[in-house]
Amino acid sequence: MAESSAAELPHPLGLLAELTHRCPLGCPYCSNPLALDARETELEAVTWGRVFREAAALGVLQTHLSGGEPGARRDLVEITAAAHAAGLYTNLITSGIGVTASRLAELADAGLDHIQISIQDSFEAAADHIAGYQGAFARKRALAAAAVRLGLPLTVNAVIHRANIDRVSEMVELALRLGAGRVEIANVQYYGWALKNRAALMPERAQVERAATTVEGLRARHLGRIVIDAVVPDYYARYPKPCMGGWGRRSLNVTPAGKVLPCHAAETIPGLEFWSVRTHSLAEIWRDSPAFNTFRGTAWMKAPCAHCPRRAQDFGGCRCQAFALSGDAAAADPVCHLSPDHAQVAALAAIRSETSYAYRRMAGIG
Repeated sequence: MAESSAAELPHPLGLLAELTHRCPLGCPYCSNPLALDARETELEAVTWGRVFREAAALGVLQTHLSGGEPGARRDLVEITAAAHAAGLYTNLITSGIGVTASRLAELADAGLDHIQISIQDSFEAAADHIAGYQGAFARKRALAAAAVRLGLPLTVNAVIHRANIDRVSEMVELALRLGAGRVEIANVQYYGWALKNRAALMPERAQVERAATTVEGLRARHLGRIVIDAVVPDYYARYPKPCMGGWGRRSLNVTPAGKVLPCHAAETIPGLEFWSVRTHSLAEIWRDSPAFNTFRGTAWMKAPCAHCPRRAQDFGGCRCQAFALSGDAAAADPVCHLSPDHAQVAALAAIRSETSYAYRRMAGIG
């Protein structure tokens, strides 16, 4: 590993706290693993409090309270208060289902700093179809209104795929009507349930190019009114993105059961050893965990990444995607046009299916 000494080891800045895998929605693009953590394995609120304090001591500045649907945790207010007490900026990532206006007010009183609400489309019938939950769209809009009344900064996360990519403009307009200060045009990342549904979700290249042009126009039109974040979907990119800012460089992901991952999909790579906050401190895990050190830095790289001038910029791309597409987690991310496996990315992107979605489902969401 290239960054082995304590002096060279970067400090993590963000913590993704997956409080639960329970969720009432069935979004077919969910990045949660296919094997979801059961309710009885979830970390207790007191353990989350310790994790937040240890994260702050490591240099973490913000935590994203996520899931699943974090609103499924009856102790969400207690958990939020613990993150706030640790000095972390707290962002609630919610489907909008399971968090009422009164509960949101309690969360704000407990120290919640920001809320991110996902939307599945710009109109109710399509949005509820994608979510697999009738009435979801109306409840999301109601929660957004409650957030604005409370003065909480609001981000709308619009997940983009073949069925809705031609309505990017309408989704930005919806975000404006909801009072959001930021909207994320979040192209589906093909891990977890999204990988299972890839052929049903993958947009065509022409759709991607039209959407990119539309986004640039929207940014110019709404400059100063709303921030529009968007990136080219991986399968249509020329170079890979530095996943999570580089493996084990900037962030940690704690699963509902307490495993600590370098990224949310890392468990898809076989043979990695993940340590748990139940048995190790966060500092020990960040510094010494075998999983974090396997792909940290650049020393693990082989051709073409090992001698690429971009190796310290994109760090070889996504390790989970490299494994999913090539069978080798140490290979160059096949998204990169320099990868010997790049041709199969175009071939996979061309596969289309009009079959029904395989919805994400989990028993016992209460």
